[in-house]
Amino acid sequence: MPETAPEVKKNAVAGYGAEITFCEPTAEARENTARILVEKTGAVMIHPYDNFNVICGQGTAALELMNEISDLDIIVAPVGGGGLMSGTSTAARALGKNIKIAAAEPLNANDAWKSFTTGVLSPSVNPQTVADGLLTSLSELTFSIIRNNVDQILTVSEEAIIECMMLIWERMKIIAEPSAATVLAAVKENPGFFKGKRTGLIISGGNVDFRSFIGKV
Repeated sequence: MPETAPEVKKNAVAGYGAEITFCEPTAEARENTARILVEKTGAVMIHPYDNFNVICGQGTAALELMNEISDLDIIVAPVGGGGLMSGTSTAARALGKNIKIAAAEPLNANDAWKSFTTGVLSPSVNPQTVADGLLTSLSELTFSIIRNNVDQILTVSEEAIIECMMLIWERMKIIAEPSAATVLAAVKENPGFFKGKRTGLIISGGNVDFRSFIGKV
């Protein structure tokens, strides 16, 4: 786990009895640390998003949504490393004939948007966003799936993320983390794209360090 991970995530993992190994907050450090642990313990490495089976599992959220509501015009999911977005887009393409698929991404960590726009995988360099769950860049696998399946990547401001997170808390009574709130922020900041459309939002993630938001909301 990155040393800079929010305390709420560190405490939650430790609370379940896990032994945490910390590393520098870079993709290279995470991969090297994981490799060392695998060699040391004999554990099996299951990548959190750069793994087709994991992607298939993450796609079941969209599968359940579309089985319940079959006539959606647009489906939106957050994008960071791209596992959830890859699974969402794969399921939506399989079930929805004319459905549009959009990804929501923080403007301050917009590597997916850059990669999607240029057609070249462009990892982020030291991104800074309140949506810490979306700091990770796409992999070759997730980029290829997203490039083929997704219609639009919408970037959202930090202000909209916090505002929409609070709206979800207050009106829906759901504790959604900033990363999860990006999907509602995408709707808020792009009203023309969603006007008159039946839209499904994948709200995923509830790791919130409330103390970090004191004074911000």
